[in-house]
Amino acid sequence: MKRLFLSTLIVLSALIKTDAQLLKGKHNFTRADTLRGMLTPLRTCYDINYYHLDVKVDIDNKSISGSNEFNFTATTDFRQLQFDLFSNLKIEKVIYKNQELPFKREFNAVFITFPSTVKKGVKDKFEVFYSGSPVIAKNPPWDGGFIFSKDQAGDPWVSVACQGFGASSWWPTKEHQSDEVDSVLISISVPKDLQEVSNGRLRNVVDKPDGYKQYNWFVSNPINNYNITFYIGKYAHWTDVYKGEDGDLTLDYWSLKADSAIARPHWDADVKPMLKAFEHWFGPYPFYKDGYKLVQAPHLGMEHQSAVAYGNHFKMGYLGNDLSGSGWGLKFDFITVHESGHEWFGNNITAKDIADMWTHESFTNYSEALMVESQYGKKASTAYVEGIRKKIQNDIPIIGTYNVNSEGSGDMYYKGANMVHTIRQLIQDDEKFRQILRGLNKTFYHQTVTTAQIEDYIIKESGLKLAKVFDQYLRTTKVPVLSYYIKGGQLNYRWTDVVEGFNMPVKVTLGKDNFNFIYPTTTWKTIAIKDISETDFKADPNFYILLKKSK
Repeated sequence: MKRLFLSTLIVLSALIKTDAQLLKGKHNFTRADTLRGMLTPLRTCYDINYYHLDVKVDIDNKSISGSNEFNFTATTDFRQLQFDLFSNLKIEKVIYKNQELPFKREFNAVFITFPSTVKKGVKDKFEVFYSGSPVIAKNPPWDGGFIFSKDQAGDPWVSVACQGFGASSWWPTKEHQSDEVDSVLISISVPKDLQEVSNGRLRNVVDKPDGYKQYNWFVSNPINNYNITFYIGKYAHWTDVYKGEDGDLTLDYWSLKADSAIARPHWDADVKPMLKAFEHWFGPYPFYKDGYKLVQAPHLGMEHQSAVAYGNHFKMGYLGNDLSGSGWGLKFDFITVHESGHEWFGNNITAKDIADMWTHESFTNYSEALMVESQYGKKASTAYVEGIRKKIQNDIPIIGTYNVNSEGSGDMYYKGANMVHTIRQLIQDDEKFRQILRGLNKTFYHQTVTTAQIEDYIIKESGLKLAKVFDQYLRTTKVPVLSYYIKGGQLNYRWTDVVEGFNMPVKVTLGKDNFNFIYPTTTWKTIAIKDISETDFKADPNFYILLKKSK
């Protein structure tokens, strides 16, 4: 979610816009970008089944050491494969069947050669041992890396945020979102006077002879790389149960001990209504096996699956501010709601390529409006959606460049949400719209997807011709302009600044008291109207379009 936060800061937004335009305009991607972003045969030759990540965090020296065991299934015959680890971290050795494998490194990619051909269908494993000082984030979570901080009492408070930046910045992994590991054992060793929280469920805590404790957490559901995380500090912990659509969902809350008095009532009041709203709109919480955790973090927030990072200082809105300017943005804790919404869109349904990250952020941004709607009604949610529209930049397309680990515009948040809201108006049936959202989460349950899959599903289930709508909002920076003029009791209208073949219906005032559909194309059309002047003529604000008097 890091691009959302950046878009709220004017200076940083300008910098991002400039960088993105350089990339898009000149296509100056590098070999390193391709190694990171492309699915080559050295990556597609194996399917990750299970990791055992075992890491010791040396807080005093700001360093890490440990190993990761790769369990995989060969998808074709091969002798070489690629995994990923940032070049500033040292690979001590790669072990396969009790022998060291040769390896070579190119940028952050690592290539290993097996002693003989690994046959298609074979289940096998190797283990990578490594150490070093990970990149420290300068401004987390907007830029990735480790966070070594202290709590109010001066005790260590350590975590990591690496969306976009890369999980391989701190552990060896297959760094591509298309292949989520089916399950993972996360073993994190920390000084014995501290606690450690990770994704999934705690299996046990093991005392180590060196004054450390090893916390072993098991994630039994598929999980994408950047979501695997840890939190180290002095925590208070309490539990609850939510009676959800799939039964009892365990709720675990971890706040700093010093903040537990304010955290407990704040979270207790917010989380269950949120889960009720999201299960209503999206379907059952996708990770009942691993539970739901909310963990106070030394950064603003991140959608870490089953261990959501929270750093909003127990305030309503976004750090006490209403991003929509409508007043409704102060009715909920933005970080709790937004990051938890990603459990459905982002974690349950994950984009294969980061260029399609709108499939995470557009729906999750719209989840904020659905949360408002569930508690305060449709008029309130509509005002919220219209309010966030002011933050749309229309700088570069929402969909990024494929195969080079390139995000599109930060408009994937606000503009993407407004696109979803516009499509909802076109469907004209809120229950049908709800079933489409639920159907997405059921059809693509625990899967990685492409934009085409999401578009095709919505088109099929809605029965609408939406291909040009998706093209307009996702692949261009243009906002559809409804050009019009009124003459002799006739409304003359057409679409301009649109993709070829764009013919989206839209509601306008054909009478004084209500909105009705018209069906513009790129050629002029005419319809009779009553008692409406050019001054009074309006388009339904639920549609994200521009209105322009033509003559």
